[in-house]
Amino acid sequence: MENLTELLEEQIKDLYNAENQLLKALPRMAKKASSEELKDAFNAHLEETKGHVDRLEQVCESLDFSPKGKVCAAMKGLIEEGKEVLEEDGNDDVVDAALIAAAQRVEHYEMAAYGTVKTLATLLGHEDVAKLLDETLGEEKAADEKLTEVAETAVYPNAPKSENDSEEDESEEEEEKPKAKSAKKPAKSGK
Repeated sequence: MENLTELLEEQIKDLYNAENQLLKALPRMAKKASSEELKDAFNAHLEETKGHVDRLEQVCESLDFSPKGKVCAAMKGLIEEGKEVLEEDGNDDVVDAALIAAAQRVEHYEMAAYGTVKTLATLLGHEDVAKLLDETLGEEKAADEKLTEVAETAVYPNAPKSENDSEEDESEEEEEKPKAKSAKKPAKSGK
């Protein structure tokens, strides 16, 4: 690469491939998710990702180059890591938590990449391109925030915290029953 324009083109091609890889991965993640909120988040981001691909095509048309011809090795690795989660069995909420972790790694990669190309486009005087890239950057940030919200409200609270959690829950239920009976006896004798 000899100049920033070439770097911008390479980075956009990388993102274009990354988004197309993600288009294939998100339906599998949605299918594996147990939480309806997580399924909905993945499906919503799938629709947004289609828009991201369209925007990148607009960017390439505006800058007069083809978006094809590059494989995003980083996204390929992140998706491979995510495939490991897709093959996991176990507690549904824990698997959902692992899916969220994998998805947030992807979102953080995309936020870094879109931030970089937006800055390059701005520096090179491509304000319309920078505006399109910024729109996608905002959606990537919102998707990350949505995943955090789903994790904190719908997944993490229901997931066991350790191997002994399910055993502890059962023993706590058994302990509560006798306590409830003994609590009633003093109330009766105090009358």
